[in-house]
Amino acid sequence: MFRGCSRSLDAATIGDSEASSPRRSRRKRARHAWGSGRCQWRNRPRHSPGACARKPYAGSHRRAQGGRLSRIAIIGSCITRDLWPILGETPRNLLYVSRTSLASLFAPAPAGVTTAGEPPNGMRPQPHAALVADLRKTALAALVAHRPTHIVFDFIDERFDLLSAGGGLAAHTWELDVSGYLDQAAFADGHRIARTTPACERLWLQGAAEMTAFLGATPLREAKIVLHEAQWATRYLDATGEIREFEPVVDVLEGRMTVLRDQNAMLGRYQAAFAELAPQAARIRAPDDLRLADTGHRWGLSPFHYVTDYYRDIWGQLREAGI
Repeated sequence: MFRGCSRSLDAATIGDSEASSPRRSRRKRARHAWGSGRCQWRNRPRHSPGACARKPYAGSHRRAQGGRLSRIAIIGSCITRDLWPILGETPRNLLYVSRTSLASLFAPAPAGVTTAGEPPNGMRPQPHAALVADLRKTALAALVAHRPTHIVFDFIDERFDLLSAGGGLAAHTWELDVSGYLDQAAFADGHRIARTTPACERLWLQGAAEMTAFLGATPLREAKIVLHEAQWATRYLDATGEIREFEPVVDVLEGRMTVLRDQNAMLGRYQAAFAELAPQAARIRAPDDLRLADTGHRWGLSPFHYVTDYYRDIWGQLREAGI
């Protein structure tokens, strides 16, 4: 099994329904799923093609139009956030909103949930902050307050199921599983809405429409919108440099399986729908031959931890968008 990523960086961070009990055997089950979002630093050799062939791009925060320094917000995942450290940059003026969903961002907060001031159960500060932001619905206010010149969306974190509880909605992430918050009474009657169901897609489409309306009705209308159209890799580079195929069925969160092809089809629908709602968005996408996962990735192997040249290509496209 594989692990996802949510390690903290030197930047501002917030980071038909399927019924099931969210309280069942959570902590031990969740510790090893690559889709979970927990990350481990792995000092493995890099084998990505061209990984050391070029120097990292410099000047990650060029001046935006009008002479202002770029202020970047990411509503997405590590595939966009990791551009900076993988290519040797230090993120500045960066807001990272993660471990949420467009459906959850605009939903009511689950009533009666108490969150801790300090990360519980050994969680790191950034993943806990992202979880609290999702439960309390504070990310949108933080986004407006950040006054970004650019907002980059990617939908890789839209792999988690949704959890309906306390009259509200939250992303059912690894962080929520291990936090202990699911033991609270507010979640006793909660039910899971599986990500690949029509019910979840309807909620997401509603959230996407609300997001684009929100962008137009607030000072965020001045920001340049960028859509990072990512897909899960179907192939990966192993430790010997050989290219291998992922299994067709993968584990998103311990015991929650998904068909990789179905996940990519869903991402394609999400991206097309968002682009139609936000026609002003700059759409960036790496060539298919660079959509290759890397066993030597800093967070380990997963279908969305790519070879270094993937990040180089996306970085170049972001530079063309003014970032």
